[in-house]
Amino acid sequence: MKKILAFVNMEFLVQEGALKNWRMILFLSLLALIMIGSGHSADNKVFEIAQLHNDIKRLKSQFVEGRSQLMEQKMETKISTQLAERGVKPATTPPIKIIVE
Repeated sequence: MKKILAFVNMEFLVQEGALKNWRMILFLSLLALIMIGSGHSADNKVFEIAQLHNDIKRLKSQFVEGRSQLMEQKMETKISTQLAERGVKPATTPPIKIIVE
């Protein structure tokens, strides 16, 4: 009972050999702070990775949308209708091949 009472009163911190106990307590406190900091750092990295994955998905969808718009703009019928509005029509005569000797 005296040992429990001595522990509750924290006599081990004020006795003659208490310096060893204080060193151990400080060491364990330092380790606990390092563990907490490491945990927070890992959490921040997980959130950053999730954000980057969302950005990748968004950029991929933008790329696919842009590529489909480009393919639509490159279609011959689309080009011919846009040029017809400006008065340019397809040629009725085939091109002539010029041979230089």
